Amino acid sequence: MKQAVRNVVFDFGGVLVRWRPLEIIESFYPEGPLRERVKAMVFEHPDWVEMDRGALSDAAAVERFAARLERPEAEIHSLLQHVRDSLTPLPETVAILQSLKGRGVPLYGLSNMAASTFAHLKERYSFWDSFLGIVISADIKLIKPDPRIFDHLCERYGLAPAETLFIDDHWPNVESARRRGFHTIHFSDAERCREQIESHLSEASRR
Repeated sequence: MKQAVRNVVFDFGGVLVRWRPLEIIESFYPEGPLRERVKAMVFEHPDWVEMDRGALSDAAAVERFAARLERPEAEIHSLLQHVRDSLTPLPETVAILQSLKGRGVPLYGLSNMAASTFAHLKERYSFWDSFLGIVISADIKLIKPDPRIFDHLCERYGLAPAETLFIDDHWPNVESARRRGFHTIHFSDAERCREQIESHLSEASRR
């Protein structure tokens, strides 16, 4: 039997900040065929994962994407800035985060993200101080769903998976955390997430 939940870990993209690649592409490129190429050659290309892993710098990524698409590097640089600007807070989920902080629930973050992207978000928004600790994939060269990133989180902050609830919108990440012994929520919307968190915390209070 799992132990009671004491800690809550949030993913960022798609949970706390907006992450909609198709909308990003469509708002930047008016041409339909080009949108499909950008989707395949940038957002769905392994190089994107390597940026999140911290194995590929922004400058190198811009060079590779531009060469692959046969587009100017200045354009791709602007596209990546557009991506960062699009990562705006999801108010309903941020409200959950702040409510949990107000109740004294220990909160942590675990996100696949390029270092420059998180630096941008930290500079722009203030709710990051709700977290007792944050692990960004690019900083440690590990990326979800690699189970080692969950081990790193636990070792770094002294967390027991059986006492920790992990929330993510990407099913493979949820499954990986579950296999490591975490309580998990597969995020779909803020209201459902709030209900599920309360269920976990209520169960904890009854023990």
